[in-house]
Amino acid sequence: MNSGPSTLPDWLGYLEQLHPKTIDLGLERVAEVKNRLKLNPAFPLITVAGTNGKGSTCAMLEAILLAAGYRVGLYTSPHLLRYNERVRINGTEAPDEALCSAFAAVEQARGDISLTYFEFGTLAAVWLFSRAGLDAAILEAGLGGRLDAVNVFDTDCALLTSVDYDHMDYLGESREQIGFEKAGIFRAGRPAICGEYDVPYSVTEHAEKIGAIMHRIGRDFGYDGVEQNQWRFSSRDGLRLVLPHPALHGAYQLGNASVCLAALEQLKARLPVAPDDMRRGLLEAALPGRFQVLPGRPQRIMDVAHNPHAAKALAANLRNMPPTGKTIAVFAMLSDKDIAGVVRAMKEQVDLWLVAGISQPRGASAEDLLGVLEEAGLASRTRAFRTVAEAYRHACDKAAEDDKIVIFGSFYTVAEAMTLAAAKG
Repeated sequence: MNSGPSTLPDWLGYLEQLHPKTIDLGLERVAEVKNRLKLNPAFPLITVAGTNGKGSTCAMLEAILLAAGYRVGLYTSPHLLRYNERVRINGTEAPDEALCSAFAAVEQARGDISLTYFEFGTLAAVWLFSRAGLDAAILEAGLGGRLDAVNVFDTDCALLTSVDYDHMDYLGESREQIGFEKAGIFRAGRPAICGEYDVPYSVTEHAEKIGAIMHRIGRDFGYDGVEQNQWRFSSRDGLRLVLPHPALHGAYQLGNASVCLAALEQLKARLPVAPDDMRRGLLEAALPGRFQVLPGRPQRIMDVAHNPHAAKALAANLRNMPPTGKTIAVFAMLSDKDIAGVVRAMKEQVDLWLVAGISQPRGASAEDLLGVLEEAGLASRTRAFRTVAEAYRHACDKAAEDDKIVIFGSFYTVAEAMTLAAAKG
């Protein structure tokens, strides 16, 4: 059998057309290929699911474990600029050659089994991790949890960051249904760390039913004593720490950081971590596109917020910033997201909306966004552009030095603006 394409761009193009559906939830196909590849990692696996906060939580976990001297694998999605961002080994993106080798291995093993882009990538990442001499690996669920490809691997510790409305076509119309899908990553007899204060009953019920050991923020662990430069973490199991604020911006990051520390406390028999390593990791964690403030004036803030829950967090972060001039939004979203809910969440924080289309099959057009903003009574504060690049250039040209430009709504939105910002230096 042909081992497949020879370059990473060719592989990615091949994977995009391999399966008739972008998303095809279910574990039977991916489990069969996993077994053919004999992927049974001996090192601890940490699986992270949630509506929002997954990427930040994964980044902080990785940074803390690296600070403690462990060899760590990290699999996340989606990427911003390069596919390689999705697969990190010991803090470094997997090179093209390694990814091509992993894809070839999956291609050889799958035979006539059809895999989606995400399923193929998940198996390839774990194939690389299994050959990298790792001490631990972190797997971020792509969508939901129960039927997500990463759930074919048994986790040693499951992290559920939050439960809110997103991907409702696949996960259900209520928080109870969505919570049940995300709780599918829990395992019997193993810790399940929950960072959601308002935990749906379906989550606790599922944990009790299968015998997962659930630890809830606000009950079993949490944080307080928040000051300008530090905060306190504590848990019922006895961990007490005074810590610096994470390098990742936003008050909500203290919740994500608490989830990380609660998980590491439960894994301490296999992955002991010293308090100094926790402090260092929190200060070194980096994640592009999550309330990322670029250097220079006017301020440019990149945030991939693409659902109302994330938009509310972005709005809160903006409110907490020192008052300056106008806030100009460069705004583009995918059409299957709750655009009206995002606009409502950000309505009071934006003075001028520059809306743009996204040149992807699921992308909303500028006209679609204009319609939503008109219904919200914001037509007089809105201008439309064909592309994110045009909207971003206009914002940079027109903004005064004390203004803020906030680029948000999608990974595609941030990626396009980030590429332009990098080109300009």
